[in-house]
Amino acid sequence: MDAKPRLLPGPESGTLAMCSPEEAALLRLEEVFSATLARINSFVLQPLLEAAPEPSDPWGRECLQLLQQLHRSSQQLWEVTEESLHSLQERLRHPDSISLESLLLLHSADRVLQVHLEYIESYTSCVAVQAFQKAVKRRSEYWQGQRKALQQFLSGMSSEGSVGTALVQALRQPLTHHVQQCVLLLLSLRDTVGESHPTRELLVHAATVFGNLQSFTRQELEQAMATQALWHTLSSRLRDVLCTPAHRLLQDSQDIPVTVTPLRAERVLLFDDALVLLQGHSVHTFDLKLVWVEPGQDGCMFHLLTPEEEFSLCSKDPQGRVAWQRKVTQAVCQTLRGKKDFPVLGAGLEPSEPPTCRCGAYTFRAEGRFSQATYEGEWYGGRPHGKGTLKWPDGRNHVGDFCQGLEHGFGIRLVPQASEDKFDCYKCHWREGSMCGYGICEYSTSEVYKGYFQEGLRHGFGVLESTPQTPQPCRYTGHWERGQRSGYGVQDDGDRGERYIGMWQADQRHGPGVVVTQAGVCYQGTFQADKMVGPGILLSEDDSLYEGTFARDLTFVGKGKVTFPNGFTLEGSFGSGAGRGLHTQGVLDTAALPPDPGSTRKRQLGLGVFPVESRWQGVYGPFQDFVQAGCPGDLQEALLGFHVQSSRELRKSQEYLCCERTHPEDHAGRMEDILEELLQHRAPEALQQCLRKALSNSLHPLGKLLRTLMLTFQATYSGIGANKHLQGLAQEEVKQHAQELWAAYRGLLQVALQCKGQVPEEDQDAETRDLQVHRLMLPLVLPSFYSELFTLYLLLHEREDSLYSQGIANLSLFPDTKLLEFLDVQKHLWPLKDLTLTTNQPPGDHLPHFTRYSLVRDKCFLSATECLQKMITTVDPREKLEVLERTYGEIEATVSRMLGQEHNLPMDDLLPLLIYVVSRAQIQHLGAEIHLIRDMMAPIHTGGLYDFLLTALESCYEHIQKEDMRLHRLPSR
Repeated sequence: MDAKPRLLPGPESGTLAMCSPEEAALLRLEEVFSATLARINSFVLQPLLEAAPEPSDPWGRECLQLLQQLHRSSQQLWEVTEESLHSLQERLRHPDSISLESLLLLHSADRVLQVHLEYIESYTSCVAVQAFQKAVKRRSEYWQGQRKALQQFLSGMSSEGSVGTALVQALRQPLTHHVQQCVLLLLSLRDTVGESHPTRELLVHAATVFGNLQSFTRQELEQAMATQALWHTLSSRLRDVLCTPAHRLLQDSQDIPVTVTPLRAERVLLFDDALVLLQGHSVHTFDLKLVWVEPGQDGCMFHLLTPEEEFSLCSKDPQGRVAWQRKVTQAVCQTLRGKKDFPVLGAGLEPSEPPTCRCGAYTFRAEGRFSQATYEGEWYGGRPHGKGTLKWPDGRNHVGDFCQGLEHGFGIRLVPQASEDKFDCYKCHWREGSMCGYGICEYSTSEVYKGYFQEGLRHGFGVLESTPQTPQPCRYTGHWERGQRSGYGVQDDGDRGERYIGMWQADQRHGPGVVVTQAGVCYQGTFQADKMVGPGILLSEDDSLYEGTFARDLTFVGKGKVTFPNGFTLEGSFGSGAGRGLHTQGVLDTAALPPDPGSTRKRQLGLGVFPVESRWQGVYGPFQDFVQAGCPGDLQEALLGFHVQSSRELRKSQEYLCCERTHPEDHAGRMEDILEELLQHRAPEALQQCLRKALSNSLHPLGKLLRTLMLTFQATYSGIGANKHLQGLAQEEVKQHAQELWAAYRGLLQVALQCKGQVPEEDQDAETRDLQVHRLMLPLVLPSFYSELFTLYLLLHEREDSLYSQGIANLSLFPDTKLLEFLDVQKHLWPLKDLTLTTNQPPGDHLPHFTRYSLVRDKCFLSATECLQKMITTVDPREKLEVLERTYGEIEATVSRMLGQEHNLPMDDLLPLLIYVVSRAQIQHLGAEIHLIRDMMAPIHTGGLYDFLLTALESCYEHIQKEDMRLHRLPSR
């Protein structure tokens, strides 16, 4: 039942209002507390501020700030008390219209709580550093005279106590009394309402809040007083280091003894934000945010992990260990939350365990790579672990992934150089503190390296390139070992206008190599210590050939032989001297005939010198290792590389370091998807589509491998490398790349099968592998290399194609019937039905049919001509051969239609008809096309129909090259 209401006079109208005794008591309590706070502000806090130490003194400035904060929080406490008082007065004036929920203490209990907490924090900070006592000393006479006046705030104040102690009590007693009475009155008011009353939950919550506040205030006061007492036990030097308003003493080894191993400490102090070890005058402080507590095997010991130290605390008995471990664990939890436990943890409740993974900042002090560096980021077990940033005092910055205290995973590092605002920027993968895996490095010298690292050095395949504006522009594409060019590689020397293709050792050209110049001159020989030594060959642009020895500057010296384009040879001894130019003594042979163009084409450099399967092992190797390791997802980006916006202008800024990489966040999941897709597309047609998709995706292992091989191909054969003497080298490289990509696919498939617990497929024999490579992989790969490769074929067959073009021009002057007659095409095979009568033919003319239509052009075998022209629309050799086969079919179909029956053309009839169709199709660079098809077609077609048709096309091509078609007839069968 509700308590019997009492009648109070209305403050304004004089009418009677009905309210409960508890509400009236709350009203009086708030009135008294508000008045007390007002007097404290004017009588205590204002004089304290006036008596605060000089701001010029560091301690005085800190005390002044504390007292000012206390004054502000006291003012806020008075204001919220006034609001609470006003809500009570309104309720008592209009009990019928204003419900109990309108009381500020009920509907805004959490807000009232926050104001009280801020006041308690300000007050206890002043107590902990004795700010009241220090302020009183400046006006001691004034405060001695105010002793009696202070007694009105206090109950039981002793006349012998210090004024500072009296001030501490004057600012504490009203608050503690007010909170205690609020709890009692709220509990009483709760008992006056029924269980289903809408305000009951609010009353319960408010009573709980103020009850917790009462316990919290008691604990805070105890910690502040204990902290204040601590300073008297320390030397002035230690007190100056440790005495700060933020510190609250939680545990002292003088109360519960504990020893530290292996570190030495005379005393251990646990504050609410730090663990402090004291040894003489030295202070070793550990930020609790970066302290991990681990239980020990001994019941009297537990371990602590910090960024640079690992030590144990050992007590005399298990009870002492439990007390210390509990206090440290609770303090770590509170520090990580950024606020103290509210409500206070009860004696029977275990504190929550602090998280193992945390975020924080720390400056390393010990000697080592991280000395004086500040790390800010994620931690695990006392070590940087996760994402973070390292900053050294010398300006170095590193942001990225860490594992067990070391850089591990993707990271970006800026290293300042001596010149102002110049940095080296490393965007790389790291392993156990060193660059390992794929990386992009931009140097202050305007050089850029893109490639692989191992133990912090360039190792594996990589490209080092300087800008054209540098004094000596160059570009190296190839293999590295321990930071030096070593193995097979290609280097462009922009200053000298030449390209070196060959072997390297210790950053120098060493071993077999080929040099190609912008002037079209080619050298092949053996290099040692960056110079060509011993015998070699030189090919000039006019096809002159020198075979002999060279000087270090690549001039002729010693015995040699020169073969000129006209077949003449000069053999003897060669030399050169200052002002004398090249001189020789030998025999000039002028009896030789001009060499056959075919023999000139055979002068291909590098073949047999650089085994094709070992040229780019720096590219193949990492992918093979990745597959053999089972395609681990965490190494996927280290292998495949990353896509990031690159800038030559290196800036020291956080925005530049934290770049966005376009790779999936879940590496392992993405690799699983790739393997799963390979399993689902194993049928020939589905496999071809799957491979096409994979090769077009730069984030797929096969796509990344193809793009890297394209990079090496362009670096070797484009620009200066577009030399006809390198065609053989390029052609076998493309075939090898197709084989390696097929092997990479097979390796991925075997890993996918193993992951699913299925039996791996048996290794393919050489014949099956070659068939699959030419049928599935080569057509997909060839377009990526076609531009550079076809250019080499054009250069190699330029002379023959020029003669062919002239022959096509001559034949184009013939009308159809004249050309058919000229080519000795049997007249019964002429498709006269396809021709129409010309307007200038006289009517009634009874000339033979073939002369009647002699002025009609470009109509015969039109379907075959249009079909053959489609040969240049594809790069796939098989598709080109299929076009040729369909062209043959169109020719036979046209002849069969003319004869009115099926007709198989013998070679004697087919060849002239094919020459006719080829001449009308006018395919440019037909020689380059034919030879590319011949080199790239599958071995299975050798000796078959496609080989026959291609041979026939070659015969047509050679026949058309003849200078004067009128003087030649077809060769015999």
